Amino acid sequence: MRVLHLPTRYFPAISGAELYFKRISEILIKNFGCEIDILCSDALDFSALKNPKGKKISRNNRDYNNINGLKIKRFPITYDLIIEKQIDIIEKNKYYQDLNISRDVLKTFLNNGPNICQVLDFCENEIKYYYELIHTTYFPYSNIVLSLILGKMWSIPTICTPFFHFKNPRYQNSNFIELLKKFDLIICCTYLERKYLIEKRIKSDKIEVVPMGIDLKYYEKCKKINFKRTFFGNNQQKFPMIFFCGNKNFEKGAISLLKAIPLILKKKKNIIFTFIGPSTEAFNRELKKVKKLKNKFIVNLTPSNLKGYFDTKKISAFRECDIYVMPSRSDAFGISFLEAWVFKKPVIGANIGSTPEVIDNGKNGLLVEFDNTEEICSKILYLLKNKKYARQIGKAGYQKIKDKKYLWSHVSEKIFKIYNKLIE
Repeated sequence: MRVLHLPTRYFPAISGAELYFKRISEILIKNFGCEIDILCSDALDFSALKNPKGKKISRNNRDYNNINGLKIKRFPITYDLIIEKQIDIIEKNKYYQDLNISRDVLKTFLNNGPNICQVLDFCENEIKYYYELIHTTYFPYSNIVLSLILGKMWSIPTICTPFFHFKNPRYQNSNFIELLKKFDLIICCTYLERKYLIEKRIKSDKIEVVPMGIDLKYYEKCKKINFKRTFFGNNQQKFPMIFFCGNKNFEKGAISLLKAIPLILKKKKNIIFTFIGPSTEAFNRELKKVKKLKNKFIVNLTPSNLKGYFDTKKISAFRECDIYVMPSRSDAFGISFLEAWVFKKPVIGANIGSTPEVIDNGKNGLLVEFDNTEEICSKILYLLKNKKYARQIGKAGYQKIKDKKYLWSHVSEKIFKIYNKLIE
């Protein structure tokens, strides 16, 4: 089976969507004998999708052109081409015309970047064989449109895993739904996401539900370091640690957690906090305010401090934290909750979007209202005070991910069966 994966970015770019394609691609090759190629932009961080000042992967770095048996073609983003010109290029494509997509819908996606229209010429002129299926991700970026055009060009099925953040106002544009309807199949991570899309009049028989996965062995066998002692010193390594891992923005709840810190420290001293993930200007501004309260009680690490998904520092932070907190409204699943449960940690998420399907409130974690700093403070203090209960829900989370449906090997097997069904 020859498959084209066309994500927005690819490893070493890091987010849940990148990990999703990385693991299923590698396992489909190893376990099922698939031939899979990756086409994507050269963006390393999200800002590079539209901003030339963003971080990109060097063309000269050949280490990232072939990873674990995968051939990866990264297209440089064209920043100086105005939207109207991009629209003209795509609308002249004879295969695009068969999709019957309005100019308004097309413009919505092109506005979000990345501009890699050259993918179309490359696929038409340089690729001498045809794929049997195209799988793309994620909304709301322009590679989604390119995948549909290529599907028409080769007359093959197209699949989208949209990671649809349906409670985020940014995703309420009806153009997103109109484009989703063009795919042969949609893979949702939760039934809540599926329910939302059905309510938006996407046919139920065009939607499959496959959760995100976890590689237990990678975490359990990861080299151990003493994270607290390394980053906080001997005096603070015995303090309870609150941990956040993800994009440090408002949507992910990082800024809400930052704003809750002064409230927490008023009621309980000697707590330390760790944030890992790409920073934003808004986060950095808020961090400066919070750091004025006390010297070294916050550690802030970015991807430049890490080596991939299974970095020992990140995994050690999960292993040593007392509570994992990610009160996000922008998660189609929330894979980091699974990472925390590997080490039987209690988790706190937001009671919005798909998170209530991942976290069973009161059983394996706690839910809070999105951006409610007082409730975040209250739930953290409650778990710190009730240690037996915190251990109990952490263990319940671990039992949940022991179900094979949350293992990447099982996730990939389900996706392989979906591929086969579409190709037949």
